[in-house]
Amino acid sequence: MYSRPRFLPAGDNAVCMELSDGIEEECNTAIRGIVDDIFSKGIRGIVETVPTYRSILVYYDPFVMYYDDAVNVLKRVYDKLDISSAKNGDTLVIPVLYGGESGPDLPFVAEHAHLTEKEVIDIHTSVDYLIYMLGFTPGFTYLGGMDERIATPRLETPRKRIPAGSVGIAGKQTGMYPIDSPGGWRLIGITPVKLYDPYRDVPILPKMGDRIRFKPVSEKEFNKIKKEVDDCTYQVDVIKGETS
Repeated sequence: MYSRPRFLPAGDNAVCMELSDGIEEECNTAIRGIVDDIFSKGIRGIVETVPTYRSILVYYDPFVMYYDDAVNVLKRVYDKLDISSAKNGDTLVIPVLYGGESGPDLPFVAEHAHLTEKEVIDIHTSVDYLIYMLGFTPGFTYLGGMDERIATPRLETPRKRIPAGSVGIAGKQTGMYPIDSPGGWRLIGITPVKLYDPYRDVPILPKMGDRIRFKPVSEKEFNKIKKEVDDCTYQVDVIKGETS
């Protein structure tokens, strides 16, 4: 449960607004509501917001407002917050080729969980995961709601290069790598969908507050979708959200 926010200075033009000490869906809904309200009102002096699991880093223009002014603005936004009217995000159905070269750590995850690889896949695809936040690289998804039966520790030594689209597990979290990058998550599969494309009108496909539904596909299906992605003809299945 989120509580009244705590405010902390962050340099000479930012304030950190903390709402909780834990990772909770209700807190995350409140954070999204605050961010949406800030920008819908077009508050003069607020330059940028960086939402996380349990807090928001708010940048302000020091030539327009002081730290205390920013805190007072955020307090007023919080006091008027009504998360009961928050709009649920969309659910993106993401095809994934599990195992093999595409998911080299799937056998380890299965062994660690005392399950078969198929059981791991079945469990991993049985949940609609909330995107709590984006970070690390453009569009990297930190997803909540993974079944703890398949929780697996990170690699002791991170890989120098993980292919774009890789789906991984780290501890109790799962997520997707949008671009080629280093990383220490256990890789269990890969999606042909471009999560980040700087040439799209909206470069980053997933948004904080959306949900991800993983759908297992065969290698043949994967290659077909990849060709459509490369030809810019593939459309991700989207289940539209509704007001809660």
